[in-house]
Amino acid sequence: MRYTLPEGQKDVVILLARILLMILYLSSGWGKLTHFAATSDYIASTGAPFPEIATCIAIFMELAVGAALVVGFWTRPLALLMAVFTLAAAILVHHYWTMTGSARSGNFIHFYKNISIIGGLLLLAVTGPGRYSLDRN
Repeated sequence: MRYTLPEGQKDVVILLARILLMILYLSSGWGKLTHFAATSDYIASTGAPFPEIATCIAIFMELAVGAALVVGFWTRPLALLMAVFTLAAAILVHHYWTMTGSARSGNFIHFYKNISIIGGLLLLAVTGPGRYSLDRN
């Protein structure tokens, strides 16, 4: 097949994809952890229920699950879980359809960024973590 990468390159690209997909989650999770009250207040301002619990869930998903995906641990199920989390965040926090002005345009971008990331997570769930991972499949 003329459009495929050699096997060794494929695994490097999958590793790079895992890292690039998770950079946003890891940096965002660290910000939520170090600014817990501000994050909880922001989540509350969006109307999402149980903002403190939602903040804890977000921190766990972004830091623990994000790190697990970087190293390729339980990649397929955790990629699916992260996709569900990302969809929930998009719907609960970035509901641009209820907003106006600059809040609408900013959240429109964030909503569809999340949808795009879900596509990458689903692809990771299908392809698996590659050779350079704890899963090694």
